[in-house]
Amino acid sequence: MKQIAKRSECKKLIIREAIGSDYQALCDLFDQVDEFHRKQVPHIFRKPEGESRSSDYVENLMADANTGLFVAQANERLVGLICCFMRETPDIPILVPRKYVYIDNLVVDKNHRRQGIGMALLQKAHTWAIEHEIDEIELNVWQFNDDAIRLYEKLGYKTTLLRMSKILE
Repeated sequence: MKQIAKRSECKKLIIREAIGSDYQALCDLFDQVDEFHRKQVPHIFRKPEGESRSSDYVENLMADANTGLFVAQANERLVGLICCFMRETPDIPILVPRKYVYIDNLVVDKNHRRQGIGMALLQKAHTWAIEHEIDEIELNVWQFNDDAIRLYEKLGYKTTLLRMSKILE
């Protein structure tokens, strides 16, 4: 298991692969991002009756060689996570065949933001992609998530697609 240490306002920040014993802390982090999304778009997101992600779901993420689930650990506590998937374009004649990494979730604990943790997690995703000989990363971000958009833009991400919706009455 590779570990990358980074100094921030936290005494010691370690970015590492998630392990089975991280399950509850991962759910706590997922709960934070899920609550943020529920408040903004309650017609899309709802509160689950149990844990935010099943243990089977998390175990499958950790076991899948095409998935990177990494955590930020500060002072023996998980303070962030990033989940990445290796993907390929579908075999459609108009698409150039390519591989890319898709970032599905990036979460930093609400009490540990603005300390470089999100940036460290994204850098880990970049390193992971390069280690797998992939040179492009994609992600989705909700328009209302200004802090995330600023972070992504600071790291050179550009808007390439605008998804629109309308609720019919």
